[in-house]
Amino acid sequence: MNQILIVEDEARLAAFVEKGLKKNGFNTVIAEDGEQAVYLAQSSNFDLMLLDLNLPVKDGWTVLRELRNEGKQFPIIIVTAIVDEGNKTAALKAGANDYITKPFRFQDLLARVRTQLS
Repeated sequence: MNQILIVEDEARLAAFVEKGLKKNGFNTVIAEDGEQAVYLAQSSNFDLMLLDLNLPVKDGWTVLRELRNEGKQFPIIIVTAIVDEGNKTAALKAGANDYITKPFRFQDLLARVRTQLS
């Protein structure tokens, strides 16, 4: 079973995503801030990360750069409220594998997760 790290500081959204992923057969862990996300990504084996950009303590941009600089190669899907093509391009250039904006349909997110894990 695939292990997914959900990095999201909005508790209701994190719970919604976690519930949907678990219902579809995935194991999940939630990190509420960027520092916790980096720690978990370094100390556990995840198959994929869902990463918000606007996080407390350490923002998603920093998390993305640190993990890629450390050689972490698991797919990272940015999940953010920032609807800006320049931001999307920058995230993909920085090592993100995909980018989806909030609000989103869960089925769209699930399809992206499955694509990255296939």
